[in-house]
Amino acid sequence: MSNPSPVFDAKDLQVIRGGALILNVPALTVAEGERFFIIGPNGAGKSTLLQVLSALVRPSRGEIFFKGRKIGSDLPVLEYRRRLAMVLQEPLLFNTTVYNNVASGLKIRSMKRDQIGPIVAKTLERFKIFHLKDRSARTLSGGEARRVSIARAFATDPDVLLLDEPFSALDPIIRETLIEDLDHVLRETRITTIFVTHDRTEAFRLADRIGIMKGGEILQTGPPEEVMNNPVNEFAASFIGIENILEGEVTSRCQGTIVASVSGQRIEATGDMEPGIQALFCIRPDQVSISEIASSDGPGDINRFPATIEKITPMGFYRRVQLNCGFRLAAYAANHSISPSCIQEGSRVLAFFEISAVHVLPREKQRFSDNSSYPSS
Repeated sequence: MSNPSPVFDAKDLQVIRGGALILNVPALTVAEGERFFIIGPNGAGKSTLLQVLSALVRPSRGEIFFKGRKIGSDLPVLEYRRRLAMVLQEPLLFNTTVYNNVASGLKIRSMKRDQIGPIVAKTLERFKIFHLKDRSARTLSGGEARRVSIARAFATDPDVLLLDEPFSALDPIIRETLIEDLDHVLRETRITTIFVTHDRTEAFRLADRIGIMKGGEILQTGPPEEVMNNPVNEFAASFIGIENILEGEVTSRCQGTIVASVSGQRIEATGDMEPGIQALFCIRPDQVSISEIASSDGPGDINRFPATIEKITPMGFYRRVQLNCGFRLAAYAANHSISPSCIQEGSRVLAFFEISAVHVLPREKQRFSDNSSYPSS
């Protein structure tokens, strides 16, 4: 089965402001029906990239092709913009009813009134705000206003939906229900979506593919599982939530497995690095297990370390446990998974993880990597 055709194909994008290069994206492709999430810290260039893709900001250099047509020459900018819908952090609703807000894009497109009604009604139902149709936008809560803003975008049946931090500053319960509803509608409509957020949990939950940005550049793209388990460098590993990034030296290798010394302790991992290489060993805290220590347990077993619990932080349904194994190691322990008498600050326990749980990075600078099915080069 062939891959979906590209909707966006951007090449050599750069934005320069005040003599500073604030966006530098050599290549980026987004496929038909794909949900592509751009994540990164504040100031990474995420919103600038979204504004360039939406033709709100003209790049200093580069070109963007939309379904094979170059924007600005083969495809007029105004015609292109009419095929997009954009949702910003702030809803920016008109001072009128919910119904009229959702219908506004259709009216701008000169659609007839008898055609507008059914579309607006269906969209209001989709986002569970039909009961608000006669309400003034000024009387809406924050969550309600976000729903109206997203519904307004969907009502125009866009080729591409662009979202810039649409869930920011919402209460957890309201945010959760809105994410669930948006996920359902996106699966139903299969609209190509480009979504900017600094919240990695949103991306892991909703994305088909993720791009990590820093300093105006895309460091890595790939499916969520690939990005989560194989970050391209230390920044990417830290940003996606890998709390355990250990420094060590490779001491030996054999048949796809390497042995390293980390703070004098022996760690084994999958890999093929030469002995003597300084490396980083990345282990997600959810892949670290804890058990009560037994007299037969010792440091000679593979990736099994007697440890002292230094700190326990409740995190709702689980606890974050800070361990000292000769090196610092964080673990997530489900509240029901281990004896309360074992999980106490100062307790001695056994920490362990699989060889396959260790992702190894050489210390030298990493190059861009895209392990997704839609290459960006």
